[in-house]
Formats: sequence, structure tokens, C-alpha cells
Amino acid sequence: MAFVVTLGVAAAVVVAALDRLQPDAPLVARCAVTVDDTDWSLSPDQAQNAALFAAMAQRRGLPARAVTIAIATGLQESRLENIDYGDRDSIGLFQQRPSQGWGTIEEIMDPVYSTGKFYDGLVKVDGYEDLEVTVAAQAVQRSGFPDAYAQHETRSRAWASALTGHSPAALTCTLPDPEAAGTPEAAAERLVRDFGDLAHERVPATEDKPATLVVHAGALGDAPERQAWAVAAWAVATAQTLGTTSVDVADQSWARTSTAWATTDAPLPTGDVRLTFAP
Repeated sequence: MAFVVTLGVAAAVVVAALDRLQPDAPLVARCAVTVDDTDWSLSPDQAQNAALFAAMAQRRGLPARAVTIAIATGLQESRLENIDYGDRDSIGLFQQRPSQGWGTIEEIMDPVYSTGKFYDGLVKVDGYEDLEVTVAAQAVQRSGFPDAYAQHETRSRAWASALTGHSPAALTCTLPDPEAAGTPEAAAERLVRDFGDLAHERVPATEDKPATLVVHAGALGDAPERQAWAVAAWAVATAQTLGTTSVDVADQSWARTSTAWATTDAPLPTGDVRLTFAP
């Protein structure tokens, strides 16, 4: 028995020594929505594009179902990446084709334009909210693989629920330190690009406090708590791009290295969201 214990101690010493010799593994950037104890992951780039879909749907007064359909379509067509290649002349997030009247190459490669064109087509589909995702998507896209969208429905529904505020605190991103400083000005520009002219305040950095952007998300409509969570989810999903280090909403706070939201002692007013940036 003593021999076994000695071996165990020796092995533990060796493992500890090896751990000290090996550098810490780099943090892998990852975003995820957790719904019903299931994680649905996307890369930060995919997440920011999904966040655009949700923001533009809010801007147009479209339901969460529209966001689910858009995300499922983007996952199938481009893996939610704004690619400049595809089948024949297909390009962009939705693989729209200039030759089929979707717009010029430059227009389609603009995520805001291409998302707007997708929603323009979707709202013309009678009863799209009650259709299966694959049927609604196919009515807009006219794909050669009309059943392919269905495989993305569950993931897309989870992300749409988080990004529209119906699943509060469900979306987190685990990110390395920002490569460059973020600014309230850049975040405000992106906010207006995605949501429209949403009320906000830019607060510059001081000697002891970093710069922040406070968004009055309650101005989006008559459900300020949910709308605040929608903007907060958008803020987390765009954090890698904007250099955001933390997001606060209600009595909850997210930080870049967190895998969950944490309760704070200083809740924000209902409908407000605060983004803090790297110095």
C-alpha cells in the first residue's frame, strides 16, 4: 500500500512540474447560447452577423421567427460568414446573386444591405411566421437544396430567442483581451448601423474609469426589459469587434472571460444597457 501511495505522489509531482513548464493554452474565442441546458456555439464572427439579423428585425418590427429564419438561412448559405465567393455568382451572407437582381456585388457584400434584401423578400411570403423554417427560407432563396435549412432550425431558434431578449442572460462570449482599444464612438456607430437611431450616451474615460456607452434600449418599444436584454445580447455578440470588455443590464454583468452572467450590486435603470471598453 505504501508503494502505491508513493507512486501516486511521484506522479502528481511529475504532472505539476510539466504543467509549470508548459505555457498557458491560449483562450479560444467562442460564443454560445444556452437554452434548456444545451449550448449552441458560434464563432464571434458568426455571432456578430446573427446579432445584425436580430437588430434589423427589431428595427423593422419583425418577430423573433423572422430572426430564426434569417439565421438558419445564413448558416446554410454561408455559415454566417460574409464570403465573397459561392456557386456561380453567389456572394455574401445569404449567397445572393447579382445576376438574379439582388443588387451589385458591392451592395450584396454590405451586410446591412443584404440582410435588408432578405427581409424584404421574407415579409412578402404570406404567413411566413407559421411556415416551417425550411419552407419560408426556400420561398425567399429559391435554393437548389430546399430542405437543407431545416437542419439549422434548433440552433437558430435558440440564438434568435437570446438576441431578441426572450431568453435573458442566455448568450455569452468567452474572448481574449482586445487587440486594440474600443471606443464609445465606434460602438455608437455600429449601434446606429444595426438598430437605427437608438438613444444613447457616450461617456469618455477618466483617470479611474474606462469609457462607456449607455444605450436606452427601452425606446425600442413597449417591452423595455426584454428590449434591454436584446441590446445586451447584441453587445456581447459584437464585443470582439468593438473591443467591449463588459456589458451591464438590469442587475446582471458579463465580462470577456466569463462563461456566465453575474449579479451586481448596482442595477441599471430598466431599459438601459452599459458597454465598457478597453483603454
